[in-house]
Amino acid sequence: MKALITGASSGIGRDIAIVLNKMGHDLVLVSRSGDKLRELSKSLKGNVKIIPLDLSNPNACFELYEMIKDDGIDILVNNAGYAAFGEFCQTPLETELNLIDLNIKAVHIISKLFLKDFMAKDKGYILNVASVAGVLGGGPLLSSYYASKAYVVRLSQAIYEELRRKGSNVSISILCPGPVDTNFNERAGVRFAVKGMNSLDVAKYAVDSMFKGKLMIFPGAKTKAGAFLRRLAPEKLLLKLTYDFQKAKE
Repeated sequence: MKALITGASSGIGRDIAIVLNKMGHDLVLVSRSGDKLRELSKSLKGNVKIIPLDLSNPNACFELYEMIKDDGIDILVNNAGYAAFGEFCQTPLETELNLIDLNIKAVHIISKLFLKDFMAKDKGYILNVASVAGVLGGGPLLSSYYASKAYVVRLSQAIYEELRRKGSNVSISILCPGPVDTNFNERAGVRFAVKGMNSLDVAKYAVDSMFKGKLMIFPGAKTKAGAFLRRLAPEKLLLKLTYDFQKAKE
């Protein structure tokens, strides 16, 4: 099978590429950083295509589809995304709009375009990388990021049920990790308040769960516990706890 992975130059996206490559799958890797993609491709085997594109530009999402729509993509991993830390009234609007373009619009556009192809051949896997933040409610100090990941979760869940009702063989999964040791916090301008999971371990768990057809993927016991306890906590208490947790990252 052939996998398209966005945000493939580092972190979870990079490690998912490594895991799928070791399983013998061909790859199409997309990221803003062509240099990092080229460096990664040197360590991979088989058929690997690299495409440097900034998917925060919606036109680039359509361009990507036109470039590879006939390449026989079987697996789509929407991983590209980032966070903006700070109070909503102080974070730069331009940064937030760019975040929305990448975290929401790119996922929406690319998912829709490739889903239609997957449905036409009645097979394929979609793995949308969200975050445990997407199921925890509001996210003070990371408001745009939490909201964007909630969008990914809800959109993917809706697609899942539509596919199920059709008896489709297309599978969609949502990866919701907690803190992971990547360059995520560096780009957001914060540091981990707790020790993050190993990115390769998360990638292996995600790929295994995707192929098993699991809808919600929560890697690690702490992440599973957090997602479960969210159902029990009052909304205002959860907001207070989330604020304190994020504030500790400064």
